[in-house]
Amino acid sequence: MKPKVDIRGIPMAFNTPQETAQIAVNAGVKKHQTPLLPLMILGFLSGAFIAIGFLLDIRVIGTMPAEWGSLKSFLGAAVFPVGLVLTLLAGGELLTGNMMALPMALFSRRIGVMDLVRNWVLVTIANFIGSVAVAWFFGHYLGLTEGAFLKTTVAIAQHKVAADFGHAFVSGIGCNWLVCLGVWLCWASKDFIGKILGIWFPVMAFVAIGFQHVVANMFVVPAAIFAGEVTWAQYLPNFVAVFFGNAVGGAIFVGLAYYLAYLPAAKAEPAQHNDLGAQQAVQKA
Repeated sequence: MKPKVDIRGIPMAFNTPQETAQIAVNAGVKKHQTPLLPLMILGFLSGAFIAIGFLLDIRVIGTMPAEWGSLKSFLGAAVFPVGLVLTLLAGGELLTGNMMALPMALFSRRIGVMDLVRNWVLVTIANFIGSVAVAWFFGHYLGLTEGAFLKTTVAIAQHKVAADFGHAFVSGIGCNWLVCLGVWLCWASKDFIGKILGIWFPVMAFVAIGFQHVVANMFVVPAAIFAGEVTWAQYLPNFVAVFFGNAVGGAIFVGLAYYLAYLPAAKAEPAQHNDLGAQQAVQKA
């Protein structure tokens, strides 16, 4: 099949929303089919990637003067997306992206409920191990989240665990609505730079706004715990609230919304994924 072209005859560098919806469904099926060992390895890597992005954020803003105000938050948010870029383009299994892809496969009746639950549980465990490993070895052992940066690390962690269930839950919805839109735009693009830009802006937006991401919290809260400033008992309610908020943001606000809007059209005219970009989109994330 010939590639689609614009009015100038130039091949289009992106997939249509209908094509992207089918890519998302196929990605969800592929994630379900991933064997246990690769799934856990990719989940570990993705948790570590998100933690490294958050560590970079802290190292950038940690010693900036408070007088910089929201500019300080913006600069930290601008570097945070490296974690999702690495996950989607280098390869990884991230819980929050799977909270959109697996439900779309479920809505399309390509997988079952228990298939979704199994993937989410295993990827949660793997992401947690990867995130905590970075928090311990890089944050605590090397001291990269402590010393002059401890005040920033603790302030972020305490702000997150101080939120009550309702506020953390709604914040989680907003976060994964944006994160999954970043994943969606990555799958929509057919070229490397387009994928990076598609990821960058929604993720930067969620961090600058201050929404809560369950995997990012797996890094920053344990980093504060290892420094003796927060407890695991304080962290658990936050984990539960943000997990379910992220699930709603990904599965309902992106997955279900775009399934209902686009998938009937995508089924009526099956998408062709012969280009390298579309194949990589299904294989990764």
